[in-house]
Amino acid sequence: MLAAIGAGAVEELFSAVPREMLVDRLDLPEGLSELAVRQKVSAMAARNRVYPTVLRGAGAYRHFIPAVVKSVASREELVTAYTPYQAEISQGILQSIFEYQTMICALTGMEVSNASVYDGSTAAAEALAMCRDRKRNRAYISACADPQTIETMRTYCFGSGMELTLLPEKDGRTDLAAVPLGADAACVYLQQPNYYGCIEDARAIGEAAHAAGAKFIMGCNPIALAIMETPAACGADIAVGEAQPLGLDLAFGGPYLGYMAANKAMFRKLPGRIVGQTHDAAGNEGYVLTLTAREQHIRREKASSNICSNQALCAFIAGVYMTAMGADGMKQAAALCLSKARYFAAELEKIGLPRAHGGEFFHEFVTRCENPEKVLRALDENGILGGLPVQDGILWCVTEVVTKEELDRAVNVIKEVR
Repeated sequence: MLAAIGAGAVEELFSAVPREMLVDRLDLPEGLSELAVRQKVSAMAARNRVYPTVLRGAGAYRHFIPAVVKSVASREELVTAYTPYQAEISQGILQSIFEYQTMICALTGMEVSNASVYDGSTAAAEALAMCRDRKRNRAYISACADPQTIETMRTYCFGSGMELTLLPEKDGRTDLAAVPLGADAACVYLQQPNYYGCIEDARAIGEAAHAAGAKFIMGCNPIALAIMETPAACGADIAVGEAQPLGLDLAFGGPYLGYMAANKAMFRKLPGRIVGQTHDAAGNEGYVLTLTAREQHIRREKASSNICSNQALCAFIAGVYMTAMGADGMKQAAALCLSKARYFAAELEKIGLPRAHGGEFFHEFVTRCENPEKVLRALDENGILGGLPVQDGILWCVTEVVTKEELDRAVNVIKEVR
């Protein structure tokens, strides 16, 4: 297999992983008892640092998770549920997936949802494949999207032979006018809010995509959708995104959950699993898997997608979270993110860290900063995980769990170090 893919050793497959992250084996002596091993591994895990205050997002967000979410999701009859292929003994898990799909459709305004794919970047890349045909083989991607999502798209396009063109960034937003959409345009991908936290003119970009005969894909933060215009209202054909904010812990990077939803014209191209509601011969309501392309499982070389599994537990957790929060609870969480981010941005501007981009934003924003490393180091020493260093300064994030007192403390630390 290594020879077939042009690799000399298995280690080459992990070349993208920093060397310091790779270990041959844990530093454990031979012949320890289970208790001794547990104590040593727990001591290693204790070296991981968990910050009391987090002011960083960039694709992974710390939100409040009601206790009922983990309580329900950890019940044995749900965690150990059998694969839903046999509907007769899987009604519980099938119904949970159906409810999740229904809530994602309500959140995005789209007509059908799957359940689901591995993460938001995978969802975005899979959406490109849904739009490709023989005459239209080029994806136009906003340069204001998450860099990791763009890299995942590049990997998918490399594997399928699809062309990828970046729409450049101007003042923190997508500059659609800089690159005219060609006759080979299969789709346009826009992140909303974008990587810099800015709100894009999604309606205008969607209209331009459709005028060129291309599909319009929106990658949206699901918490923001509680108060923002839905992708459907903006003219999107496909809505995707990272569903980690819907009840999933940061968890050192995963597992996460990619949601995908589409309009009725695109729903047969959705990868992964789709659960439908039906009735049996006696008229009883029931749930079944439906519209899953067999090529995903048995003729992979002919498949438009090779996603044939589903993040069942993660999707179930997201469904429980949305049920527990309800529409009003999610709106409240989003409104708190919005107001607290604006308060923090205003306080930073007072001490000499103005926003790098004008216009509206949700809960992330970039401030200019002459010495970001020094600022972030001072915050770190005070138990605060600061924003992410980016080209124009620092990308900050404020969610509903951060208190005003924590924001004021962060401002005082920055003011002192400056």
